[in-house]
Amino acid sequence: MEYNHNKDEFRDSEEEKPYSKVKYARAMKAEILKGLILRGVKGEKLKSLIMNGNIKGEKTMKKMVFAKTRLARFKHWAVRLTTVVLMWAIVMQLKALFESFGARLSKDSFPPPRIYQNNGYLMVSSNGGLNQMRSGICDMVAIARYINVTFIIPELDNTSFWNDYSQFADIFDVDYFIGSLRDEVRILKELPPEQKAKIERDSLYSMPPISWSNMTYYYNVIVPRLRTYEIVHFTKTDARLANNGIPDEVQKLRCRANYHALRFAAPIEALAKKIVRILRAKGPFLVLHLRYEMDMVAFSGCNEGCNEEEIDELTKMRYAYPWWKEKEIDSVKKREAGLCPLTPEETALTLRALDINRNIQVYIAAGEIYKAEKRMKALKEAFPNLVRKETLLPPTELDPFRNHSNRMAALDYYVSIESDIFVPTYGGNMAKVVEGHRRYLGFKKTILPDRKVLVELIDKYNNLGTISWDEFSLAVKAAHVERMGNPTKRSVVPGCTLIS
Repeated sequence: MEYNHNKDEFRDSEEEKPYSKVKYARAMKAEILKGLILRGVKGEKLKSLIMNGNIKGEKTMKKMVFAKTRLARFKHWAVRLTTVVLMWAIVMQLKALFESFGARLSKDSFPPPRIYQNNGYLMVSSNGGLNQMRSGICDMVAIARYINVTFIIPELDNTSFWNDYSQFADIFDVDYFIGSLRDEVRILKELPPEQKAKIERDSLYSMPPISWSNMTYYYNVIVPRLRTYEIVHFTKTDARLANNGIPDEVQKLRCRANYHALRFAAPIEALAKKIVRILRAKGPFLVLHLRYEMDMVAFSGCNEGCNEEEIDELTKMRYAYPWWKEKEIDSVKKREAGLCPLTPEETALTLRALDINRNIQVYIAAGEIYKAEKRMKALKEAFPNLVRKETLLPPTELDPFRNHSNRMAALDYYVSIESDIFVPTYGGNMAKVVEGHRRYLGFKKTILPDRKVLVELIDKYNNLGTISWDEFSLAVKAAHVERMGNPTKRSVVPGCTLIS
């Protein structure tokens, strides 16, 4: 057919359309008749159906053609729908598999193991709460690497104040810890059978390493003992390696162990991620590490805002625990020196003075606050969107963690790392480790209250009335310009003596 530039230009194709329909109908008739023959329809009946003059047969045939066409169309759409459903199911399955096994796949991409002459086996018993143990474990990894020993997965403290019987595998991903560090140090879940038999036969050589030691101490003192005993057990891990005066590669390995290798166990990480998702769904959130649990107040001896009955209760608790060495404490002097945790009331004033949005979600990363009904009133009035993991999750989801303080602390640690702003009210182990982790992740906003400056300003505003709110707020802001988690030069303590 040629293009004729007139109204009949497409006549041929239009005339083909009825023919195509007839052709299709005949094909369908043939298909139907084939089916009838296969089903054993008798000759006479079949003859009546195909006779051109048989009106009844023609009508029947038309009905059958129509039915067959509808069935074909139905099958066509059914196939399409089934394909879409199957594709959706495959996508969902792949997504689930990726989420379930993504971590496992990353484990398979561990660096090649470092080959070195093994000087022996180092076993350690970590002491303290979760974050004190965490820091100590990182020190032990660095020590094990640079004295060329095999490191055994640490035993966690089950005898401290928190009375938590969780072990390493309950809190951290053991396989990831071992695999991610294998290019630095060989780590085993337990001693090999030969070494187990040795300590059962000859006993285990145990010792606490000297606090704040540098690497020379471990080269000169610990390596010879490893050569003598083959297996050395450290009974303590807190602050056993100096912060200053050690090689950069040791510092880097500490960070790598802390911020990469110590990944939380799957149940902890999954629940912590859920908390973060719940918070994120409602907007930005601030994590307040409010150290005002009863044990913290008693241990510190800081009783600002407490009545006589409460002071007596806290003092009795402090004397009840023999490992809390300091018993007689001057609360006023300690507070003025900036050595006390901020009270909930002081915290509320500080956050308000820094112009923290009143409507931001404030996640309390802490245990049960001492006398919470009374002491949290000012903070709730200033920031009504106060939440805790206990208020965000149903009790059944927290039940497996509830009687394990270190696992509960691990949830708070993860949420703290993910927060938009982190504010610790005391410079304890969690505050320090989280601050370091947030710096490592790109200097995420971390407000470090200058407690010495704050209590002086708060007293001037509250008690003396010598400064107005605007003056108070301006002074608080000025004091914290360089305390927002921004890069700072590492401090070296003058005259610090390292054990060699």
